[in-house]
Amino acid sequence: MNILMLSSTFPYPPTRGGTQVRTFNLLKYLSQNHHITLLTQRESDVTDAEISSLQECVNQLVVFEPPVAVSGGILKKIQRLSNFLLTGTPPSVLSRYSIEMQTWIDNFLKSGQCDLVTCEHSVNEIYIRPEFKTHVKTMVNIHSSVYGTCLNQLTTGTSENKLRDKINLPLLRRYEQNYCAKFSKIVVTTLEDKQQIQQFQPNSEIAVIPNGVDLFTFSKRSQDPGGHRIIFIGAMDNLANIDSVCFFSNQVLPEIQKIYPDATFDIVGSRPDPAVLELGKKPGINVVGSVPSMAEYLHKSTVCVVPMRTGFGIKNKTLEAMAAGIPVVGSDRGLEGLDADGINTPLRALRANKPAEYVEAISRIFAQPQLRHQLSVNARQMIETQFTWEIAGQLYEQICLK
Repeated sequence: MNILMLSSTFPYPPTRGGTQVRTFNLLKYLSQNHHITLLTQRESDVTDAEISSLQECVNQLVVFEPPVAVSGGILKKIQRLSNFLLTGTPPSVLSRYSIEMQTWIDNFLKSGQCDLVTCEHSVNEIYIRPEFKTHVKTMVNIHSSVYGTCLNQLTTGTSENKLRDKINLPLLRRYEQNYCAKFSKIVVTTLEDKQQIQQFQPNSEIAVIPNGVDLFTFSKRSQDPGGHRIIFIGAMDNLANIDSVCFFSNQVLPEIQKIYPDATFDIVGSRPDPAVLELGKKPGINVVGSVPSMAEYLHKSTVCVVPMRTGFGIKNKTLEAMAAGIPVVGSDRGLEGLDADGINTPLRALRANKPAEYVEAISRIFAQPQLRHQLSVNARQMIETQFTWEIAGQLYEQICLK
């Protein structure tokens, strides 16, 4: 099968963030049995060596320069909102749009060399013309519902700009409804996202394919280090991650340190935002930044926290911690899409949403070696049987071939 994969985000190395991890591992699986042409854009920090490495994973790699970013004050913001109202496409999508990429795609499809076009993340839907699906299969791999995410941020009070998001919410609903209609097939990561998209497109074929973990990269730790070391992992320029570590650092960690004065909190992930760097001034908080091996840092930790208050979809950080055998304490958002606890379910993580609940759960893990062992074994077993990239790739291939 000849597959054209579109990813405006450069999906290598697969440690840049959740979008890149999912895109890379799915294309890596598909490339075993299919001819893959990948179109992507090169961010400023992408090296020639990384381009060469990605080239080895596909049959044809076509890399474009991203559009020049346009800055500006209030007038530019008003202009972007006006364009959103007129075109129905969010500024975040329009800002990544490349006319050169569009021309290449149009010509490629006219040549008849393609059986399927996949958009790896909904932001790439802009390149799909409604008439494409009359002569080629079109599929969008929605990493998370933009309408659902905006609604959740407003509901939970984690919106970066409440007025803007209140204005955008009905526009995002219209946008998601319209772009989903262009596709023959729709893929989401969780049942919750499927239910959200199903409201917009009740007759569409929507498949749920969760994220996975590379079990070799995130091997299970060989021993329990004990101690009182807490860790959070993730790209630290991401709004949801920034909110998570600020919430935990300001409202949870000080209460834990009253009980365990030697408790530390490692924030591990690339591109730390200024607000995150500022947290490093607080007692016991280490803003580590990017590291060669995330698993190595996880293995040294007593517990991994996933205190997400916004953001839809299965969290790679949760899966990776579980694969590494690290006990997890997570919020409803952090454990979304996972059977982590409940009646007749092996205990795979502890759930917490309020500061006091985090303190209680983390204290239990600190104090109970047997609980740490139970969580480690049960969570790793779940990952091995349900959340590997091999499993996700097989499911994705089945949808492609239908």
